[in-house]
Amino acid sequence: MQATKPTHVRYLILLMLFLVTTINYADRATIAIAGSSLQKDLGIDAVTLGYIFSAFGWAYVAGQIPGGWLLDRFGSKKVYALSIFTWSLFTVLQGYVGEFGVSTAVVALFMLRFMVGLAEAPSFPGNARIVAAWFPTAERGTASAIFNSAQYFATVLFAPLMGWIVYSFGWQHVFIVMGVIGILFSLIWLKVIHSPRQHPMINEAEFNHIAANGAMVDMDQDKGKGKKTDGPKWDYIRQLLTNRMMLGVYLGQYCINGITYFFLTWFPVYLVQDRGMTILKAGFIASLPAICGFIGGVLGGVISDYLLRKGHSLTFARKAPIIGGLLISSSIVACNYVDIEWMVVGFMALAFFGKGVGALGWAVVSDTSPKQIAGLSGGLFNTFGNLEVNPSAGFLVLDFARGSVLSLTGAARVNWDEEAAAVFEGAERLLEFRVQSGWLWRDILSGWSEAEQSPHLRATGTWPS
Repeated sequence: MQATKPTHVRYLILLMLFLVTTINYADRATIAIAGSSLQKDLGIDAVTLGYIFSAFGWAYVAGQIPGGWLLDRFGSKKVYALSIFTWSLFTVLQGYVGEFGVSTAVVALFMLRFMVGLAEAPSFPGNARIVAAWFPTAERGTASAIFNSAQYFATVLFAPLMGWIVYSFGWQHVFIVMGVIGILFSLIWLKVIHSPRQHPMINEAEFNHIAANGAMVDMDQDKGKGKKTDGPKWDYIRQLLTNRMMLGVYLGQYCINGITYFFLTWFPVYLVQDRGMTILKAGFIASLPAICGFIGGVLGGVISDYLLRKGHSLTFARKAPIIGGLLISSSIVACNYVDIEWMVVGFMALAFFGKGVGALGWAVVSDTSPKQIAGLSGGLFNTFGNLEVNPSAGFLVLDFARGSVLSLTGAARVNWDEEAAAVFEGAERLLEFRVQSGWLWRDILSGWSEAEQSPHLRATGTWPS
């Protein structure tokens, strides 16, 4: 390493995280864009399609903690590269399920979606580990917000593209194209990603800067040299689950994550089947809330790091955007009370903007996780974040089959009958819960002080009592 003007290799690393997360979410959304055409070609009903949608989520949740453990044992670079290659391969294979009979195709598609979810499980815990290793504390909020905002950018960039592919060439090709992109990127990943101490492009000035300001530069040092460790102890899960600070982090993620999956799965289907749009138009309309989510996502991180630089505590700098974002995201309930198309999309865009602003949970995970269990901590965090989606999936699918699809989420207007009244009551309770959860962030995380950012926390894997 040369003692010259600091390099900015960490921004290249952040670009790689942004790109891989964009591909990650685009691959998740392929089934949503292709869903209507696939449903017609295979002759499957909405309930079956709903189970296929749910396969990813079930596997994704199940793989979070094992994925985090693998990251902590073998390092981010190798585990993440294998993850990218594997989920991309399974994505390609989905393009060939139409070669089988209907029953076999449905089972194959379900299993492939399940395997995609399992393979993608280490991705976000891996992102958090890499950000913690490469970025100083004062830059971590923006860095986490940027890679997290890729989920919205994926919709902005790929929803119209995938809609055009389905419209022009058929649903099979969208899986093949996106899968090949991911496979190629896994090779680039192996070339570009290294730990800070081992990266050939970093110089001494940048390394010293990030190391002195909170980056965990030696997180994967032993793994990079090919040394095998025993991995994190499973008792660490008990420590994480009994720490009130981390429980607050998990609760906030649980409350805010459901909106993302709604836009990734049912929103394009709703636009085609309930609003009568073509798949091409639906792809473009679906990108509008995503643009707002992208802006909100980046803005939340910028605001957080700005507050930190202005002298506010780390506690306040992280909590303020999270609480505000949770409150704004609750505006999705207003979609129940409007029937004009542009107003529905407008409220959804506002809700997605708020979700983006409040999506700073990964910055909190990077700030607070001890280095030897950073992956495990991220996996547990993401497990809670995805629990909201899966228990509700069956209800949403059954609601679809009864002709009132997505009414729970506020996406469709339903008849003014007793069932609809109950749905609206539930939506209002959802609003109340989201608001209360925002204040719970304030109360629970009030114990998160700078003392808890001590070297003891990061070095030992335990929290000061």
